[in-house]
Amino acid sequence: MDKALMHPKHWPAWIGVGLLAALTRLPFAWLLGLGKGLGLLAHRVAGGRRHIALRNMELCFPEKTDEERTQLVRQIFIDNGIGLIETFIAWFRDPAYLKDRTEYVGFEKVDEALARGQGVMLLGAHYSMLDLAGSLSTNRLAVNVSYRPQDNPVMNYVMERNRARLYDTCFTRKDIRGFIRTLKQGKVLWYAQDQDFGRKNSVFVDFFGIPAATITATSRIAKAGQALVMPMTYFRKEDNSGYVLTVYDPLPIPSGDDEEDARIANAFLEQRLREHPSQYLWLHKRFKTRPDPNEKKGLLYKR
Repeated sequence: MDKALMHPKHWPAWIGVGLLAALTRLPFAWLLGLGKGLGLLAHRVAGGRRHIALRNMELCFPEKTDEERTQLVRQIFIDNGIGLIETFIAWFRDPAYLKDRTEYVGFEKVDEALARGQGVMLLGAHYSMLDLAGSLSTNRLAVNVSYRPQDNPVMNYVMERNRARLYDTCFTRKDIRGFIRTLKQGKVLWYAQDQDFGRKNSVFVDFFGIPAATITATSRIAKAGQALVMPMTYFRKEDNSGYVLTVYDPLPIPSGDDEEDARIANAFLEQRLREHPSQYLWLHKRFKTRPDPNEKKGLLYKR
């Protein structure tokens, strides 16, 4: 630990970390209830994010009524509030804590690939239980992950320290060489491509019928690492009793056509989100960057 992190200016953050760690010792049902409460509070006070989520619903689910979309946005906040609590569970609890509440479907596909010495890219997405799903996966697999460092140095230290105990290696999301090396070594890399990272290194392919900036790194990394690309989903059960983590058959990626690969990945994600529309980070401006470079970013979200 950097000694600078013990400066008194960081003490409030450390107190917060201690409280969060203690919080995760509450009974599981209480934690989910707390997450629901946080989600409902955010739904009430975070008008900007509520607008983004509602606009995403208007764009992606035009067949729903206004009332249906309004209720869906409320549930999105609830699920992401629970997801925040689940993130703290992932950071501060042993993944074995929820092993009995978790169903692992299709993980034998990864086992078979690794037995052949072939690397596997688990193509995930920003479903609401992202961090917890990674933690729970380590009950079955040795996993390498990518991440974005936190702005707060104390929270970043805590996140990195706790992820280091779970995963083989934690790469920053720009460490492409590390990704490729891991896959060439016949290991598992968890990766997600489903956010808008701008125009650079992206193609515009449909997502819910709307051209969306989609990065092409998935294809390039999988090709260089000679890896299978297996999509993975992770959802909370409808009765909140536990979780289902599912690994699917490999996608035909890389195909040699980056645009087609991006289209395949988006189509898979869209299908899963139609099944579980609220358990996703719809609070993100997924359609911020538009195909026309002269069009102002975020125009689709203008009030």
